Amino acid sequence: MTIADLPAHAGARLEVPPAPVWPTLGPAEKDALRARIKALLARERAVLVAHYYVDGDLQALAEETGGCVADSLEMARYGTTADAQTLVVCGVRFMGETAKILNPEKRVLMPDLGATCSLDEGCPAEPFAAFCDAHPDHTVVVYANTSAAVKARADWMVTSGIALPIVRHLHARGEKVLWAPDKHLGHYIERETGVDMLLWPGACVVHEEFKGFALDRLRRLHPKAAVLVHPESPDEVVDQADVVGSTTALIKAVATLPHEEFIVATDAGIFWKMHQLAPGKRLIPAPTAGEGATCESCAHCPWMAMNALQNLEEVLRRGHNEIRIDPGIRARAVVPIRRMLDFAAEQGIGTAPAPRR
Repeated sequence: MTIADLPAHAGARLEVPPAPVWPTLGPAEKDALRARIKALLARERAVLVAHYYVDGDLQALAEETGGCVADSLEMARYGTTADAQTLVVCGVRFMGETAKILNPEKRVLMPDLGATCSLDEGCPAEPFAAFCDAHPDHTVVVYANTSAAVKARADWMVTSGIALPIVRHLHARGEKVLWAPDKHLGHYIERETGVDMLLWPGACVVHEEFKGFALDRLRRLHPKAAVLVHPESPDEVVDQADVVGSTTALIKAVATLPHEEFIVATDAGIFWKMHQLAPGKRLIPAPTAGEGATCESCAHCPWMAMNALQNLEEVLRRGHNEIRIDPGIRARAVVPIRRMLDFAAEQGIGTAPAPRR
């Protein structure tokens, strides 16, 4: 089986829903809602675990209540040490699943279980397993943006922040890699490491919208700006970057580089944390779709936008939208995640192994 032999829907672009429009809250209404959520968090012995791409109000509330605002890896790791019976994951579904895989004894809730991911949806478990079976000589490495069932078929799970050192490690051992699901991130890793890599044909609807020709034009207008790019972006965008890296790496770049201006090619939700850490710097969104075109994501994930203060309060009040994973899938899916965490700890990459379950 080759890429050409895959089912037509494998790696297909998911139909992108319109981003939800939440009612505008006045200052008094928002303060009252936040106070109710804080009381519910205490009542439920719950903690918020929020991704950098969700609304800034949620990120602020997570920090104020002793929760976590982070990338997908740290979100999952945080849950293993949090003194809480309930984790409320503000992000997309694969993040909630990963938290549950690492914390099977805890209740994991999400504001909206319909908050999915184009990469996850574009890599269905059955055709992916068949593709792996057809290439048994390849080590299977999957990105975090995949379902529990896909992780259960993998040898390794990686995030964008640790993918390069892990693949370099595999390459040094002479292993060939079957990679899924993001073809742009996979190709970037392939170029950087020289590994023999077979790529699943998926893409992120947010990052694939960034356009190289439009970025080049914007750079000419802002010649002193540093260009920050997430590696899920196309090659012609990555090739113009001053910094290529994970959400955490891009945030660190804004906080530490001497530039006063930054052109940022990733989800616009990241700007909240960037402004928090570097309030005096100017952040410019990288252009999407092109002149005269209509973008699908406009640099913000519509599924991330399904998280809001309003449905956060509802899920805490009702206790619904709980993540559940088949025990057999969970037992297999935890292996590649644990392998990544142990590798990170051994290499001192900034993570520590979570408690064994």
